Amino acid sequence: MTTTPSPDARAQGFEQARRARRVELSEDYVELIGDLIRGGGEARQVDIAARLGVAQPTVAKMLKRLAEEGLVQQRPYRGVFLTPAGEALARRSRARHAVVEAFLCALGVSPKTARLDSEGIEHHVSDETLAAMKRFTARAEKAAAEAAGQDEPAAATAAPKSRTRRAGRV
Repeated sequence: MTTTPSPDARAQGFEQARRARRVELSEDYVELIGDLIRGGGEARQVDIAARLGVAQPTVAKMLKRLAEEGLVQQRPYRGVFLTPAGEALARRSRARHAVVEAFLCALGVSPKTARLDSEGIEHHVSDETLAAMKRFTARAEKAAAEAAGQDEPAAATAAPKSRTRRAGRV
């Protein structure tokens, strides 16, 4: 049986959610920029806007903020590039996504739904919860491998090779 949290505990949860939402947009942008660079060699403002389904001025504002945070560099006529800090943030976010996606699949969620749901969840779980998801997934995959008569699970928490993004959502 669960109890209703105290007002202070609820306020703490609300604050955590607000912090996660602020970080979520930055993480999504740097991931998308990295994906565009890997896929076509460059990330242009027009391409970012098209992928996100937003206007270019919206992207321009966000890119300015990311540049101020030291996550991207913009070069005239050459597009947008991730700084080392931006690349590190994109890697961490992709790794978090992979853990959440594998966890959802281990729970029996379809791969398509797990991929879509993990896109939002990855930004809102604590490191403690993420570690628990990783442990659960490893145990579930080990048990499945043992049940199938294998010695080792197949890539217990390996990140997917690539992620595709849907237009209108990062």
